[in-house]
Amino acid sequence: MRANSLRGGISGTILGYLLKETLLAFFVSFLFFFIIFFVNQLLLLAQEILSKKVPFNQVALLVMYSIPSVVALSTPYATLLGTLMTIGRMNTDNEILVMLSSGLSYKNIFIPTLLVGIFVSLVSFAVNDIMLPAGTIEFSKLYRRIMASTPALELEANSVKRFKDTVVITGNVSGQKISDLIILDKTTDGERRVIMAKNAEFVDAGREGLRLDMENAFIQSTKENVHGDYDYAQSGYLRYRIEQDDFIVAVSTIGPREMSSRDVLDEIKIKEDTLNSTLFDRYNRLVGSALALEDAMRGGKNARNWGQRLTLTQNFLREYQLTSSLKSDRILSVWRLEFYKKFSIPFGSLCFIFLAVPLGLLAKKSGQTVGFILGIIISVVYWALLLGGQNMGIRLGYSPFWTMWLPNIITFVIGVVMCVQRVSR
Repeated sequence: MRANSLRGGISGTILGYLLKETLLAFFVSFLFFFIIFFVNQLLLLAQEILSKKVPFNQVALLVMYSIPSVVALSTPYATLLGTLMTIGRMNTDNEILVMLSSGLSYKNIFIPTLLVGIFVSLVSFAVNDIMLPAGTIEFSKLYRRIMASTPALELEANSVKRFKDTVVITGNVSGQKISDLIILDKTTDGERRVIMAKNAEFVDAGREGLRLDMENAFIQSTKENVHGDYDYAQSGYLRYRIEQDDFIVAVSTIGPREMSSRDVLDEIKIKEDTLNSTLFDRYNRLVGSALALEDAMRGGKNARNWGQRLTLTQNFLREYQLTSSLKSDRILSVWRLEFYKKFSIPFGSLCFIFLAVPLGLLAKKSGQTVGFILGIIISVVYWALLLGGQNMGIRLGYSPFWTMWLPNIITFVIGVVMCVQRVSR
Protein backbone atom coordinates (compact mmCIF):
# COMPACT_ATOMS: atom_id res chain seq x y z
CA MET A 1 0.00 0.00 0.00
CA ARG A 2 1.39 3.39 -0.97
CA ALA A 3 1.68 5.83 1.91
CA ASN A 4 -0.25 9.07 1.75
CA SER A 5 1.99 11.96 0.75
CA LEU A 6 2.11 15.13 2.85
CA ARG A 7 2.60 18.55 1.41
CA GLY A 8 6.34 19.11 0.95
CA GLY A 9 7.03 15.58 -0.34
CA ILE A 10 7.36 13.66 2.96
CA SER A 11 5.07 10.68 3.42
CA GLY A 12 3.07 9.88 6.53
CA THR A 13 5.03 6.63 6.95
CA ILE A 14 8.40 8.40 6.99
CA LEU A 15 7.06 11.16 9.22
CA GLY A 16 5.72 8.59 11.68
CA TYR A 17 9.02 6.70 11.62
CA LEU A 18 11.03 9.85 12.34
CA LEU A 19 8.69 10.90 15.13
CA LYS A 20 8.83 7.44 16.71
CA GLU A 21 12.63 7.29 16.58
CA THR A 22 13.01 10.82 18.01
CA LEU A 23 10.50 10.28 20.81
CA LEU A 24 12.05 6.93 21.75
CA ALA A 25 15.53 8.47 21.97
CA PHE A 26 14.09 11.38 23.95
CA PHE A 27 12.48 8.99 26.44
CA VAL A 28 15.72 7.05 26.97
CA SER A 29 17.71 10.28 27.35
CA PHE A 30 15.09 11.66 29.71
CA LEU A 31 15.47 8.63 31.99
CA PHE A 32 19.25 9.10 31.93
CA PHE A 33 19.12 12.75 33.05
CA PHE A 34 16.23 12.10 35.42
CA ILE A 35 18.26 9.50 37.31
CA ILE A 36 21.28 11.83 37.48
CA PHE A 37 19.32 14.77 38.91
CA PHE A 38 17.27 12.47 41.12
CA VAL A 39 20.36 10.98 42.74
CA ASN A 40 22.19 14.30 43.09
CA GLN A 41 19.30 16.35 44.42
CA LEU A 42 16.67 14.10 45.93
CA LEU A 43 18.50 11.15 47.42
CA LEU A 44 21.02 13.45 49.07
CA LEU A 45 18.15 15.39 50.58
CA ALA A 46 16.49 12.19 51.73
CA GLN A 47 19.74 11.00 53.31
CA GLU A 48 20.12 14.24 55.24
CA ILE A 49 16.58 14.07 56.59
CA LEU A 50 16.74 10.35 57.35
CA SER A 51 19.81 11.01 59.50
CA LYS A 52 17.52 13.05 61.78
CA LYS A 53 15.26 9.99 62.26
CA VAL A 54 12.40 11.34 60.18
CA PRO A 55 9.85 8.61 59.29
CA PHE A 56 10.53 6.98 55.93
CA ASN A 57 7.01 7.63 54.58
CA GLN A 58 7.46 11.38 55.08
CA VAL A 59 10.83 11.27 53.32
CA ALA A 60 9.20 9.40 50.43
CA LEU A 61 6.56 12.13 50.16
CA LEU A 62 9.25 14.81 50.11
CA VAL A 63 10.96 12.97 47.28
CA MET A 64 7.68 12.65 45.36
CA TYR A 65 6.91 16.37 45.73
CA SER A 66 10.38 17.17 44.36
CA ILE A 67 9.90 15.13 41.18
CA PRO A 68 8.32 17.99 39.10
CA SER A 69 11.48 20.08 39.52
CA VAL A 70 13.60 17.16 38.29
CA VAL A 71 11.27 16.60 35.33
CA ALA A 72 11.36 20.28 34.34
CA LEU A 73 15.15 20.34 34.54
CA SER A 74 15.70 17.07 32.64
CA THR A 75 13.61 17.73 29.53
CA PRO A 76 15.87 20.26 27.70
CA TYR A 77 18.95 18.07 28.05
CA ALA A 78 16.97 14.97 27.09
CA THR A 79 15.79 16.72 23.92
CA LEU A 80 19.35 17.63 22.99
CA LEU A 81 20.79 14.20 23.69
CA GLY A 82 17.89 12.28 22.12
CA THR A 83 17.97 14.31 18.89
CA LEU A 84 21.75 14.05 18.57
CA MET A 85 21.66 10.27 19.03
CA THR A 86 18.73 9.80 16.64
CA ILE A 87 20.11 11.92 13.78
CA GLY A 88 23.63 10.58 14.36
CA ARG A 89 22.48 6.94 14.16
CA MET A 90 20.36 7.55 11.06
CA ASN A 91 23.25 9.34 9.39
CA THR A 92 25.81 6.56 10.06
CA ASP A 93 23.26 3.88 9.01
CA ASN A 94 22.80 5.79 5.71
CA GLU A 95 19.07 6.27 6.38
CA ILE A 96 19.49 10.02 5.83
CA LEU A 97 21.24 9.30 2.51
CA VAL A 98 18.40 7.02 1.40
CA MET A 99 15.79 9.68 2.23
CA LEU A 100 17.74 12.34 0.33
CA SER A 101 18.12 9.97 -2.63
CA SER A 102 14.33 9.44 -2.59
CA GLY A 103 13.76 13.11 -3.30
CA LEU A 104 13.40 14.37 0.25
CA SER A 105 15.37 17.34 1.54
CA TYR A 106 16.94 18.24 4.86
CA LYS A 107 13.86 20.37 5.51
CA ASN A 108 11.68 17.23 5.49
CA ILE A 109 13.99 15.53 7.98
CA PHE A 110 14.07 18.62 10.21
CA ILE A 111 10.26 18.93 10.49
CA PRO A 112 9.63 15.86 12.75
CA THR A 113 12.39 16.83 15.19
CA LEU A 114 11.03 20.38 15.29
CA LEU A 115 7.55 19.04 16.10
CA VAL A 116 9.04 16.97 18.95
CA GLY A 117 10.88 20.06 20.25
CA ILE A 118 7.70 22.14 20.26
CA PHE A 119 5.72 19.36 21.97
CA VAL A 120 8.38 18.76 24.64
CA SER A 121 8.76 22.50 25.29
CA LEU A 122 5.02 22.95 25.83
CA VAL A 123 4.80 19.92 28.13
CA SER A 124 7.89 21.06 30.04
CA PHE A 125 6.42 24.55 30.43
CA ALA A 126 3.18 23.08 31.79
CA VAL A 127 5.15 21.02 34.31
CA ASN A 128 7.27 24.05 35.25
CA ASP A 129 4.30 26.40 35.53
CA ILE A 130 1.67 24.14 37.12
CA MET A 131 3.10 20.98 38.64
CA LEU A 132 6.33 22.50 39.96
CA PRO A 133 4.61 25.26 42.02
CA ALA A 134 2.08 22.73 43.36
CA GLY A 135 4.83 20.26 44.26
CA THR A 136 6.92 22.97 45.93
CA ILE A 137 3.96 24.13 48.03
CA GLU A 138 3.24 20.59 49.20
CA PHE A 139 6.95 20.08 49.85
CA SER A 140 7.02 23.20 52.05
CA LYS A 141 3.91 22.17 53.97
CA LEU A 142 5.32 18.72 54.71
CA TYR A 143 8.73 20.14 55.60
CA ARG A 144 7.10 22.50 58.10
CA ARG A 145 5.32 19.56 59.72
CA ILE A 146 8.58 17.63 59.89
CA MET A 147 10.33 20.59 61.52
CA ALA A 148 7.54 20.88 64.06
CA SER A 149 8.12 17.26 65.07
CA THR A 150 11.90 17.28 64.53
CA PRO A 151 13.05 20.86 65.23
CA ALA A 152 16.73 19.94 65.33
CA LEU A 153 16.49 19.39 61.58
CA GLU A 154 17.07 23.11 60.98
CA LEU A 155 20.13 23.37 63.22
CA GLU A 156 23.13 22.43 61.12
CA ALA A 157 26.79 22.48 62.06
CA ASN A 158 28.74 25.69 61.39
CA SER A 159 25.73 27.52 59.95
CA VAL A 160 23.80 30.77 60.29
CA LYS A 161 20.00 30.48 60.48
CA ARG A 162 17.46 33.27 60.67
CA PHE A 163 14.13 32.56 62.37
CA LYS A 164 11.82 35.56 62.39
CA ASP A 165 13.63 38.15 64.60
CA THR A 166 16.24 35.68 65.84
CA VAL A 167 19.58 34.73 64.27
CA VAL A 168 21.21 31.49 65.46
CA ILE A 169 24.89 30.85 64.74
CA THR A 170 26.10 27.34 65.52
CA GLY A 171 29.45 25.61 65.76
CA ASN A 172 29.66 21.84 65.76
CA VAL A 173 26.36 19.96 66.13
CA SER A 174 26.17 16.39 67.38
CA GLY A 175 22.63 15.14 67.84
CA GLN A 176 20.99 17.64 70.20
CA LYS A 177 24.35 19.00 71.43
CA ILE A 178 25.62 22.31 70.07
CA SER A 179 28.97 23.98 70.70
CA ASP A 180 29.99 27.64 70.28
CA LEU A 181 26.42 28.92 70.06
CA ILE A 182 25.58 32.59 69.38
CA ILE A 183 22.04 34.01 69.41
CA LEU A 184 21.13 37.51 68.20
CA ASP A 185 17.57 38.56 69.07
CA LYS A 186 15.37 41.39 70.30
CA THR A 187 13.40 41.48 73.55
CA THR A 188 9.77 42.58 73.90
CA ASP A 189 11.08 45.91 75.26
CA GLY A 190 12.99 46.54 72.03
CA GLU A 191 16.42 45.78 73.44
CA ARG A 192 18.90 43.98 71.22
CA ARG A 193 20.64 41.00 72.81
CA VAL A 194 23.71 38.94 72.10
CA ILE A 195 23.81 35.55 73.85
CA MET A 196 26.87 33.33 73.64
CA ALA A 197 27.42 29.87 75.12
CA LYS A 198 30.27 27.40 74.93
CA ASN A 199 27.90 24.42 74.95
CA ALA A 200 24.14 24.04 74.58
CA GLU A 201 21.55 21.29 74.26
CA PHE A 202 18.42 21.48 72.13
CA VAL A 203 15.40 20.22 74.10
CA ASP A 204 11.82 19.57 73.02
CA ALA A 205 9.88 20.43 76.20
CA GLY A 206 6.48 19.33 74.88
CA ARG A 207 3.75 21.79 75.84
CA GLU A 208 6.33 24.29 77.06
CA GLY A 209 7.73 24.47 73.51
CA LEU A 210 11.36 24.27 72.47
CA ARG A 211 14.35 25.45 74.45
CA LEU A 212 18.12 25.64 74.51
CA ASP A 213 19.87 24.70 77.76
CA MET A 214 23.19 26.61 77.72
CA GLU A 215 26.35 26.26 79.79
CA ASN A 216 28.79 29.10 80.52
CA ALA A 217 26.54 31.69 78.89
CA PHE A 218 27.28 35.40 78.38
CA ILE A 219 24.52 37.96 77.70
CA GLN A 220 24.76 41.56 76.52
CA SER A 221 21.73 43.78 75.89
CA THR A 222 21.67 47.30 74.45
CA LYS A 223 18.93 49.89 74.00
CA GLU A 224 18.47 51.08 70.44
CA ASN A 225 17.56 54.67 71.29
CA VAL A 226 20.10 55.24 74.07
CA HIS A 227 23.70 55.03 72.93
CA GLY A 228 26.19 53.74 75.45
CA ASP A 229 23.48 52.20 77.65
CA TYR A 230 24.03 48.47 77.86
CA ASP A 231 23.92 45.62 80.36
CA TYR A 232 25.81 42.36 80.49
CA ALA A 233 25.75 39.24 82.62
CA GLN A 234 27.41 35.84 82.84
CA SER A 235 25.84 32.59 83.99
CA GLY A 236 26.94 29.03 84.42
CA TYR A 237 23.52 27.82 83.21
CA LEU A 238 20.89 29.54 81.06
CA ARG A 239 17.61 28.30 79.66
CA TYR A 240 16.50 29.97 76.41
CA ARG A 241 12.92 29.31 75.30
CA ILE A 242 12.00 29.34 71.62
CA GLU A 243 8.60 29.79 70.03
CA GLN A 244 7.99 26.82 67.75
CA ASP A 245 6.53 29.10 65.09
CA ASP A 246 9.91 30.82 64.76
CA PHE A 247 11.40 27.61 63.40
CA ILE A 248 8.87 27.19 60.62
CA VAL A 249 8.57 30.79 59.49
CA ALA A 250 11.62 30.42 57.24
CA VAL A 251 9.67 28.17 54.85
CA SER A 252 6.16 29.49 55.48
CA THR A 253 6.21 32.32 52.95
CA ILE A 254 5.35 31.66 49.31
CA GLY A 255 8.05 32.62 46.84
CA PRO A 256 8.20 32.72 43.02
CA ARG A 257 8.91 28.99 42.80
CA GLU A 258 5.54 28.29 44.42
CA MET A 259 3.67 30.46 41.88
CA SER A 260 2.67 30.22 38.26
CA SER A 261 4.23 32.61 35.75
CA ARG A 262 1.09 34.75 35.71
CA ASP A 263 1.07 35.06 39.51
CA VAL A 264 4.77 35.90 39.51
CA LEU A 265 4.22 38.60 36.88
CA ASP A 266 1.38 40.13 38.93
CA GLU A 267 3.60 40.13 42.04
CA ILE A 268 6.44 41.76 40.08
CA LYS A 269 4.10 44.57 39.01
CA ILE A 270 3.08 45.14 42.63
CA LYS A 271 6.72 45.23 43.75
CA GLU A 272 7.61 47.60 40.90
CA ASP A 273 4.82 49.99 41.87
CA THR A 274 5.95 49.90 45.50
CA LEU A 275 9.56 50.49 44.47
CA ASN A 276 8.64 53.39 42.19
CA SER A 277 6.65 55.02 44.99
CA THR A 278 9.56 54.61 47.41
CA LEU A 279 12.02 55.95 44.82
CA PHE A 280 9.81 58.99 44.22
CA ASP A 281 9.92 59.83 47.93
CA ARG A 282 13.66 59.22 48.03
CA TYR A 283 14.25 61.45 44.99
CA ASN A 284 12.33 64.26 46.69
CA ARG A 285 14.45 63.91 49.82
CA LEU A 286 17.61 63.76 47.71
CA VAL A 287 16.66 66.91 45.82
CA GLY A 288 15.81 68.64 49.11
CA SER A 289 19.20 67.79 50.63
CA ALA A 290 20.97 68.86 47.40
CA LEU A 291 19.17 72.22 47.38
CA ALA A 292 20.01 72.82 51.04
CA LEU A 293 23.69 72.08 50.35
CA GLU A 294 23.68 74.29 47.25
CA ASP A 295 22.08 77.15 49.21
CA ALA A 296 24.80 76.93 51.85
CA MET A 297 27.64 76.85 49.31
CA ARG A 298 26.29 79.66 47.12
CA GLY A 299 25.53 81.93 50.06
CA GLY A 300 29.08 81.80 51.35
CA LYS A 301 29.95 82.90 54.86
CA ASN A 302 26.91 85.13 55.03
CA ALA A 303 24.52 82.19 54.56
CA ARG A 304 22.57 81.20 57.67
CA ASN A 305 23.53 77.51 57.22
CA TRP A 306 27.18 78.10 56.26
CA GLY A 307 28.35 76.37 59.42
CA GLN A 308 26.34 73.26 58.59
CA ARG A 309 28.21 72.49 55.35
CA LEU A 310 29.69 69.23 56.63
CA THR A 311 26.38 67.98 58.01
CA LEU A 312 24.54 68.94 54.79
CA THR A 313 27.16 67.16 52.69
CA GLN A 314 26.87 64.02 54.80
CA ASN A 315 23.07 64.12 54.52
CA PHE A 316 23.28 64.47 50.74
CA LEU A 317 25.73 61.58 50.38
CA ARG A 318 23.60 59.37 52.65
CA GLU A 319 20.43 60.13 50.65
CA TYR A 320 22.31 59.50 47.39
CA GLN A 321 23.59 56.13 48.59
CA LEU A 322 20.14 55.07 49.84
CA THR A 323 18.53 56.09 46.54
CA SER A 324 21.19 54.26 44.51
CA SER A 325 20.79 51.10 46.59
CA LEU A 326 17.02 51.14 46.07
CA LYS A 327 17.45 51.22 42.28
CA SER A 328 19.08 47.78 42.39
CA ASP A 329 16.41 46.01 44.41
CA ARG A 330 17.83 42.52 44.92
CA ILE A 331 14.50 40.95 45.89
CA LEU A 332 12.82 42.31 42.77
CA SER A 333 15.72 41.00 40.66
CA VAL A 334 15.21 37.51 42.12
CA TRP A 335 11.51 37.59 41.23
CA ARG A 336 12.26 38.74 37.69
CA LEU A 337 14.92 36.08 37.32
CA GLU A 338 12.53 33.34 38.45
CA PHE A 339 9.89 34.65 36.01
CA TYR A 340 12.22 34.42 33.01
CA LYS A 341 13.54 31.09 34.27
CA LYS A 342 10.03 29.62 34.04
CA PHE A 343 10.21 30.18 30.26
CA SER A 344 13.90 29.83 29.42
CA ILE A 345 14.40 26.29 30.77
CA PRO A 346 11.32 24.68 29.13
CA PHE A 347 11.89 26.36 25.77
CA GLY A 348 15.54 25.40 25.87
CA SER A 349 14.28 22.13 24.33
CA LEU A 350 13.18 23.98 21.20
CA CYS A 351 16.48 25.87 20.94
CA PHE A 352 18.42 22.62 21.30
CA ILE A 353 16.62 21.13 18.26
CA PHE A 354 18.17 23.74 15.96
CA LEU A 355 21.62 22.83 17.26
CA ALA A 356 21.22 19.05 17.56
CA VAL A 357 20.03 18.32 14.00
CA PRO A 358 23.01 19.81 12.10
CA LEU A 359 25.46 18.44 14.69
CA GLY A 360 23.97 14.95 14.32
CA LEU A 361 24.39 15.16 10.55
CA LEU A 362 28.11 15.71 11.00
CA ALA A 363 28.61 12.22 12.49
CA LYS A 364 30.09 9.84 9.92
CA LYS A 365 30.80 6.85 12.17
CA SER A 366 29.38 5.66 15.51
CA GLY A 367 26.63 8.27 15.33
CA GLN A 368 24.96 7.34 18.59
CA THR A 369 28.22 7.37 20.53
CA VAL A 370 29.31 10.67 19.02
CA GLY A 371 25.85 12.13 19.69
CA PHE A 372 25.95 10.97 23.29
CA ILE A 373 29.39 12.50 23.92
CA LEU A 374 28.48 15.79 22.22
CA GLY A 375 25.19 15.90 24.14
CA ILE A 376 26.92 15.51 27.51
CA ILE A 377 29.53 18.18 26.69
CA ILE A 378 26.93 20.70 25.47
CA SER A 379 24.70 19.96 28.48
CA VAL A 380 27.56 20.69 30.89
CA VAL A 381 28.38 23.96 29.09
CA TYR A 382 24.71 24.99 29.02
CA TRP A 383 24.30 24.13 32.71
CA ALA A 384 27.39 26.20 33.58
CA LEU A 385 26.07 29.17 31.59
CA LEU A 386 22.69 28.87 33.29
CA LEU A 387 24.18 28.75 36.79
CA GLY A 388 26.64 31.52 35.99
CA GLY A 389 23.89 33.73 34.61
CA GLN A 390 21.73 33.10 37.66
CA ASN A 391 24.55 34.08 40.03
CA MET A 392 25.39 37.16 37.96
CA GLY A 393 21.75 38.23 37.96
CA ILE A 394 21.38 37.86 41.74
CA ARG A 395 24.78 38.99 43.02
CA LEU A 396 25.99 41.44 40.37
CA GLY A 397 22.65 42.89 39.30
CA TYR A 398 22.83 41.99 35.60
CA SER A 399 19.61 41.92 33.56
CA PRO A 400 17.50 38.91 34.62
CA PHE A 401 16.23 38.49 31.05
CA TRP A 402 19.68 38.24 29.48
CA THR A 403 21.19 36.11 32.25
CA MET A 404 18.41 33.53 31.87
CA TRP A 405 17.93 33.64 28.09
CA LEU A 406 21.53 34.11 26.92
CA PRO A 407 22.31 30.32 26.91
CA ASN A 408 19.20 29.72 24.76
CA ILE A 409 20.03 32.62 22.44
CA ILE A 410 23.59 31.38 21.91
CA THR A 411 22.33 27.84 21.25
CA PHE A 412 19.62 29.06 18.87
CA VAL A 413 21.89 31.38 16.85
CA ILE A 414 24.62 28.76 16.39
CA GLY A 415 22.00 26.13 15.50
CA VAL A 416 20.22 28.35 12.97
CA VAL A 417 23.48 29.19 11.21
CA MET A 418 24.36 25.48 10.94
CA CYS A 419 20.79 24.58 9.88
CA VAL A 420 20.75 27.19 7.11
CA GLN A 421 23.99 25.79 5.74
CA ARG A 422 22.49 22.26 5.66
CA VAL A 423 18.84 22.92 4.81
CA SER A 424 19.66 25.30 1.97
CA ARG A 425 21.46 22.52 0.11
